[in-house]
Amino acid sequence: MGEKIQKLKRIKKIKKIRIHREGTDTLIYSAMILIAVGIILWRSFDSHVPFFVFAAIFGPIWCVVLNFFRCPIRLYGTDDTEKLVIAPADGHIVVLEDVEENQYFHEKRKMVSIFMSLWNVHANWFPVDGTVKMVKHKNGKFHKAWLPKAAEENEMTDIIITTPDGTDILCRQIAGAMARRIVTYAKEGDTCYIDEHLGFIKFGSRVDLYLPADTEIKVTMGQATTGNQTVIGILK
Repeated sequence: MGEKIQKLKRIKKIKKIRIHREGTDTLIYSAMILIAVGIILWRSFDSHVPFFVFAAIFGPIWCVVLNFFRCPIRLYGTDDTEKLVIAPADGHIVVLEDVEENQYFHEKRKMVSIFMSLWNVHANWFPVDGTVKMVKHKNGKFHKAWLPKAAEENEMTDIIITTPDGTDILCRQIAGAMARRIVTYAKEGDTCYIDEHLGFIKFGSRVDLYLPADTEIKVTMGQATTGNQTVIGILK
């Protein structure tokens, strides 16, 4: 427990940064380009109409990208997370069903899928405390993330986490039609905690959880989730 408290103190310090590090370069370079073009338009024409048209179009687009790379300060409200599964992402529940998971577990599992739109925060959090057992990236297609075939055919990264009591949880980052880059911070053998970032997916995507069949699910279809805040389920 002492180790986790120290982790939480470190995370509190890190999360004072409100823009995710994955977006820093994108935001800075795009802002520099927009400012340069804006100066050229302002100085090159007698009328300032081209400048205002440019600003009216690309200013809001830049703000949307800024919103996308938000990194809100979030800590789960209690250290008592031993049996909890917490939402790894912002978004909406688009799949909630029992499935046969035959790639790793070869047994029936509860599948919970969270779809992240362009308007959601795209940081991903660890859903449980434990140890990272496996990290595996798979190249694939870029179907729309909410389609059923996305869970099998899209580019993805699978992370299996073993909880302190020995339960294995699969967390799957899935790229979408617009998302072309999955970033995964989890490394095999690492100790991980709720409140820590698992990774990041750029511009629209999905995160799936494969939980034990006897997990008590606490969310419903279509429900909005808040990463590192919403309780997805309770492990038995």
